[in-house]
Amino acid sequence: MSNSINDRINRLRSRRSGLDRTSVITMDAKNFIVNHSLTQEAWERRAKDKPNTTFALGAMQEVDPIYTRISLETADRVSNQLTKRMSGNMEFELQGSVPLNVHIRGVSDVDVLALEADFHTYDTRGAISRSGQYNSPTTRTSVGVLTARRAEISRVLREAFPAATVDTSSSKAIKLLGGSLARPVDVVPSHWHDTIEYQASRQKHDRAVTILDSHKIITLENWPFLHIKKVRERCESTGGGLRKSIRLCKNLKAELEAEGRSVTISSFDIASIMYHANMASLTVGSLYELAILAEAQRHLDYLWNHKEEARRLIVPDGSRFIFDAEEKFTGLLQLSVAMDNLLREVAKEQNYLLSLSEKPLLDVSREAVIRSAVL
Repeated sequence: MSNSINDRINRLRSRRSGLDRTSVITMDAKNFIVNHSLTQEAWERRAKDKPNTTFALGAMQEVDPIYTRISLETADRVSNQLTKRMSGNMEFELQGSVPLNVHIRGVSDVDVLALEADFHTYDTRGAISRSGQYNSPTTRTSVGVLTARRAEISRVLREAFPAATVDTSSSKAIKLLGGSLARPVDVVPSHWHDTIEYQASRQKHDRAVTILDSHKIITLENWPFLHIKKVRERCESTGGGLRKSIRLCKNLKAELEAEGRSVTISSFDIASIMYHANMASLTVGSLYELAILAEAQRHLDYLWNHKEEARRLIVPDGSRFIFDAEEKFTGLLQLSVAMDNLLREVAKEQNYLLSLSEKPLLDVSREAVIRSAVL
């Protein structure tokens, strides 16, 4: 697939409008997307005759709130059907890119945690446990409870959405798509785990979630709400710059994959990487957005050239190191090189003298981009 900048802009438009995924949604949603895509977005008009700058700016922007609202409404619709049809009590929460507003697709999968309300585990070292406030121990196990729920959720989704596809091939999420659904929805069978921190604070962000790996028949603990809280708070301190840097990296990864290259680093890890960028530099992006491109390039380049420091970086929820597998450095390199190239091309568009050089120095390119005021 072509990697010309005009093709990248067209694919960016397609991702943002949802035209790239019309095969997995209802006809009504498809018609809306086709009609809505005819309207030009603001970023497309901000840097005339500077296509690389146009792409960089567009890649940072949030998805149209109308699309996000439809995603949230679709998640609610699925949750409501599960509430009505399933045995016992369930709770439903959203996790992932959509509630954090770092998703890059108009038609984005929505992650729904289907939480068993009548079963949870807890750390026995916590204050609530030590005070004896939990119920008596049960013979039920996390694996047993979640395996049964997974089977029931799969069955109920097929009954509630007979025209949709229920894909159970993933070890963690049950994917629901097509039929009458305006968006694909991933349903994750899970239950709460009350950590030491949660037992002290009673705050949802300190509460862990236990999910099932149905292939390995084991459970895993995640902290999705702590991740959302940490990234959201840091983003607010930058005037939105952190989210923009995450979207920029994710869109660039999507472009590399569209061009046939596999990028061995996840969206979660990309968010975690940018969480450790220079927040002061990202804050400059609230006035001059191209400063976000400059900081994203600097940060990725720095981590590649200082791997021991990169290895010490921890994900925002504190659960693990970001670079907990060596192959992630391959993904980092691919993303870093692509960001280098984008920075240089944008710098050439902003500075005539740099346009005379085939490969201007990165430091010089960053300086040219930071000083650029694209309104």
